[in-house]
Amino acid sequence: MSSVSVQQVTAGEPQSPEPYSNRDPISALTVVPTLDVGAADAGAVALARTLSQAGHRAVVVSRPGRLAADVTAAGAEFVPLDIGGNNPIAIIRNAFALMRLARERHCDVIHAHGRAVAWSALLAARLTGVPFVTTWYKGFREQNLFKRLYNGVMARGDRIIAVSEQLAQLVNDRYGTPWERITVLPSSIDFERFDPAKVTRERVEALRRGWGIKPDTKVILVTGRILRRKGHHVVVRAAQRLKEMGFKDFLCVFVGEDRGQTRYTGELWDLVLETQTMDVVRMASPLHDMPAAYAAAAVVVSAAVQPEGLQRSIIEAQAMGKPVIVSDLAAGPDVVLTSPATPDGRVTGLRFAAGDDAALAERLVRLFAMPEPTRRAIGARGQAWVSTHFAPATVAEQALKLYAEIAGRAPAQAQRPQQTRS
Repeated sequence: MSSVSVQQVTAGEPQSPEPYSNRDPISALTVVPTLDVGAADAGAVALARTLSQAGHRAVVVSRPGRLAADVTAAGAEFVPLDIGGNNPIAIIRNAFALMRLARERHCDVIHAHGRAVAWSALLAARLTGVPFVTTWYKGFREQNLFKRLYNGVMARGDRIIAVSEQLAQLVNDRYGTPWERITVLPSSIDFERFDPAKVTRERVEALRRGWGIKPDTKVILVTGRILRRKGHHVVVRAAQRLKEMGFKDFLCVFVGEDRGQTRYTGELWDLVLETQTMDVVRMASPLHDMPAAYAAAAVVVSAAVQPEGLQRSIIEAQAMGKPVIVSDLAAGPDVVLTSPATPDGRVTGLRFAAGDDAALAERLVRLFAMPEPTRRAIGARGQAWVSTHFAPATVAEQALKLYAEIAGRAPAQAQRPQQTRS
């Protein structure tokens, strides 16, 4: 048993930011490797929007990507710079570029969203004397000493933000980081967009036709980039077990981007052929209409085999009223309510041991064996849970309070009473 004291806050769109707006505005330099589809990319944009709408100045530095327009539309400044490399010479060169920007924009905070950019941001912060902040969106593998050193920059912030309590615990366990330097600040989602009442039947049916799915087929939806840590191979093995048990009329749909940077996609296809699951596995391209994808699903699964922190897709799925099944590394109890920690009448999903395809298959069987009203009730509880605990107004206010504290505009926030975690 260990005692944990973490400042629990949430992040998102501000509705009432008056206490921290237009009084001695904060200038923040946000550094992120890319502005495409990753959690860090979306998190950086959301933070820039929150700060800008509250009257502060947000400067976002990144390689240009599809979300760059969102930065400027939010009222923030976008500075294009290829800053994601891990070459030591490039890191030093980028550090001096960031140092110049921080001085020119009179920045009060330098905030890194990623390891490669964090090294340059750390050097720039130390050269300028500006507070250095990092955000953890996932748990990094530390398979050797070099990786531990490389990842360790994310624990060297004057303040460290973790998107879930699971990641906060990981940072403390791995690096011994004092709890007073760690803040839990979950990512936010657009509840207007992810509202099941706004998704028409025509949109759902069009998507299912595009996937070649029969009306009675149960869709097991897996979202996110095609990466080994996401555990797609575990889902394929579980699908094989379902077929061997005689289950029919189900289809695993993998919706995500394959950047072609690893051999994993090829290995995944080899596994599909080996397990003879081609008839129950689809690999779909990234979708613009993700609300319709969730609406078309019977269940949303995350089989992550590394700590994922807070997966945006799991919150989105619950917002759409869908039951979820997650590995114990995919989401913590602050994201998905599962038994035995939560009474059966309050659960929002099911949980299984990471990497255990037999356990995943068993959870799928259990969920599909439930009466339809029971499954709907699980989804409804998930919808209520995320709408309460990831409320945009609360999230934005807490994010602004945190930034005011880091920039020296407000006294330090009071710590939560200690709670015991096993």
